[in-house]
Amino acid sequence: MPTVLVIDDEQQIRRTLEINLQARGYDVALAADGGSALTIAARVKPDVVILDLGLPDLDGLEVLEGLRGWSEVPIIVLSARDNEKDKVAALDAGADDYVAKPFGIDELVARLRAAMRRTPSGQVDEAVIETPDFTIDLANKDIRDRSGASVHLTRTQWRIVELLARNAGRLITYPHLLTEVWGPGYEAETNYTRVFMAQIRQKLEPDPTRPRYFLTETGTGFRFVIPSSSEVSETSVTRTDATS
Repeated sequence: MPTVLVIDDEQQIRRTLEINLQARGYDVALAADGGSALTIAARVKPDVVILDLGLPDLDGLEVLEGLRGWSEVPIIVLSARDNEKDKVAALDAGADDYVAKPFGIDELVARLRAAMRRTPSGQVDEAVIETPDFTIDLANKDIRDRSGASVHLTRTQWRIVELLARNAGRLITYPHLLTEVWGPGYEAETNYTRVFMAQIRQKLEPDPTRPRYFLTETGTGFRFVIPSSSEVSETSVTRTDATS
């Protein structure tokens, strides 16, 4: 059965949605605040999320951005905020639909079904990417080294790491990276990528001159890879992209 994660600080709404969704054949996970919602989402990997914006610890938009940091799960915002500005902000942040409170359960479930139909099946999302040298937590926007200490990245450095990690194994071209991180009009500024990639490697690579994880495809772009344990142990291997 599809799993729905309901994130709302009002117990009555959580209970109402739980009863009605279960009656329609859905599994339901519940969260009363943003922090627990991100943890639950990473654990159960829901098929669709219903998200209130007015949460006690995090703004709903922060939760939305946290989910979008690692997942393409359909997200339906369910909120008492009914002005155009809030709707636009939520949709721009990655929401698939927006339903204002008070709401009709039949309409909400219909929108839920529609959002799920638009999402490719078989998609697997991972909130935490573990390597032998560091762990990337995409949901909480956090990186830890082998000792468990937090590794500080600037906002721009994080956006580069996030883009590459979410597309692990895939080539991310210079124009794509520049557009995603800096915006339209920066497609030719490849010097930006070299400077920031050097900084990222200094912070995350065991040997920045011989990168294992953040590799350069000469003249094309970058690729994030997780080497096998045997590759990690081979310290004598020379990489041709070390200084790119």
